[in-house]
Amino acid sequence: MTFSDLKLQERYSLLVGFTKWFLLFSFGIRLLFFVLQFSEVTASLFSIIKTFSYGLFFDVGVLAFVWLFSSFYILLMPKKWIGKSFDKIVIYCFFNITLLILVFTFFAEITFWDEFKCRFNFIAVDYLIYTFEVVENINESYPLIVLIPAILFICFGISFYFFKKRYFNRTFVNQLAFKQRIVPFLVSIFMVLFYVFYVKNSDAEWSSNRYNNEISKAGIYSFFAELRNNKLDYLSFYSTIPNEEAFKIVRNKLKTNNSRFTSDKFSIQRQISDSLNSSQTPNIVFVLMESMSADFMQEFGNKMSITPFMDDLAQKGLLFKNLYATGTRTVRGMEAVTLSIPPTPGSSIVKRPENAGLYTISNVFKSKNYQCNFFYGGDGYFDNMNAFFGGNGFDIYDRGRGSILQEDIKAKRYNINDGEVTFENAWGVCDEDIYNKMIEIADHYDAKHKPFFNFIMTTSNHKPYTYPNKKVAIPSGTGRNGAVQYADFALKKLFEKSRTKPWFKNTIFVIVADHCASSAGKDEIDVANYHIPAIIYGDGIVPQKTNKLCSQIDVLPTLFEILHWNYTSDFYGKNVLANDFEERAFVGTYLKLGLMKNDKIMILSNQQKQNFYRWNKTTNNLIPISKSNEFLKETISFYQSADYLFVNRKKN
Repeated sequence: MTFSDLKLQERYSLLVGFTKWFLLFSFGIRLLFFVLQFSEVTASLFSIIKTFSYGLFFDVGVLAFVWLFSSFYILLMPKKWIGKSFDKIVIYCFFNITLLILVFTFFAEITFWDEFKCRFNFIAVDYLIYTFEVVENINESYPLIVLIPAILFICFGISFYFFKKRYFNRTFVNQLAFKQRIVPFLVSIFMVLFYVFYVKNSDAEWSSNRYNNEISKAGIYSFFAELRNNKLDYLSFYSTIPNEEAFKIVRNKLKTNNSRFTSDKFSIQRQISDSLNSSQTPNIVFVLMESMSADFMQEFGNKMSITPFMDDLAQKGLLFKNLYATGTRTVRGMEAVTLSIPPTPGSSIVKRPENAGLYTISNVFKSKNYQCNFFYGGDGYFDNMNAFFGGNGFDIYDRGRGSILQEDIKAKRYNINDGEVTFENAWGVCDEDIYNKMIEIADHYDAKHKPFFNFIMTTSNHKPYTYPNKKVAIPSGTGRNGAVQYADFALKKLFEKSRTKPWFKNTIFVIVADHCASSAGKDEIDVANYHIPAIIYGDGIVPQKTNKLCSQIDVLPTLFEILHWNYTSDFYGKNVLANDFEERAFVGTYLKLGLMKNDKIMILSNQQKQNFYRWNKTTNNLIPISKSNEFLKETISFYQSADYLFVNRKKN
């Protein structure tokens, strides 16, 4: 070995030692999980070798990123600074911080496995959102007074071992030339690129035994893979029944007097027929209102008169008085109204990869020769909105600042220019500005005699609750009530301006909230905080109020049948006004999936748990009751079939 080779080895000695420690600890965690599940894993010699070999492969993937950052630092460090005070401070700090993070992660993996019997998945990602609940749960489940000191003690012990074995001293060797440091860095780059572009977390799922697959994974690698993937596998974590039975139940629930199923047993596609078979194609302006809870309206008991226009509109159109949002986020509301499906676990389909070319409401409008447009006052790159709408038949109008659509998306995208903006905050332009943009585009297509479906997502009713000054009585930035009042004011201005347009009389307006302003409550699903308003207004819409229990997914299917359209439906939503409509609503969180009928609600949870409640609407309490097997099977059927259809990409 030459002197130069010795210097190279010495400079990287701490990194090499750290690598050995990580592989040893990761092997120990994997062995612990294998022992804990020994009665359920496949324990043949070949399976054991494969389980731990796959584990080593994914551990190397984690280390590739550690090596990338470390070797990059070593590469950039001037030769004359090696071993000096700055070099020592950086290396000591980076080593101990990385060590602390990894030891904490190993402890977290053990507690996560104890609860879910798997490596980190989207549940762990979701925990980043519900920080308070997670901390409280950990505090009640584990003795933090012991756990935290134990983590610190282990970190101190490992660091002390590295110090005593002179790993640090050998690392601070001087006179290592730049050209000698380039090779480890280039190898690290190659390894990282290989894992990023060619290795999927699902590659660890080689066995028919789920426990072997999960033990094969690396927790940190799985966490970041799920962060990118945004899904939670239904079949692994929720109660199931045979697919044949699930689809039989769902098809029976979806059949109506005017529908005919057109596809196989693992499908809900059906042809909706109307004896009138109308050819009318009125323009449709669809407004998805940010955080507009039903209880903001006087119609639903609010005494503050902050939604006077919506309350007036409710008397002149079709008002859904007992309608519930499917979720607690904007993308979940978008999913509900465009795909007309119950919420699937994990993140909304809007945020998931490979969500283009699905059967959405745009397919129905396109079949009637409509132009479909999506309007958003912020950058539609946020929450993957542009990719979803652009990939499913909509042209995009947003406030994007350089973000682009994916190359395989054929939709057109147009920017809202500075000259069109009178007010904007972090979330985007104010509601008046986005409505003005919509009116401009409506004029354009009306001049071409092209019917349009314009989908608008508002933003003003969102923190920081700022909007143009002196528009409403409540000053900008003072709270939610002012934002609600401004959102109502802007909606009124939309109607006032639209009435001056030649296309107004041939236009139907649909107003729906994306979700409520708050979803938190003491129960696992706070039902009252899913109650939202929905109004359909326009010529030919008979003013009425329906008290039927229904869902966001029913709004547009109801409109289609009001228009007497014949159309193909791949939707779970139905015509609320039909005599054979069976009342029900779907409500969910990232982890909880609920079906509500009358005052009963069945909630499915991960870990294949189910809870059945009676909802006391007066006190807003969920009261546990004895489970109904029929109700449980129906709940499972809706959610399992919806997940099946997306996973298996039932596209048009």
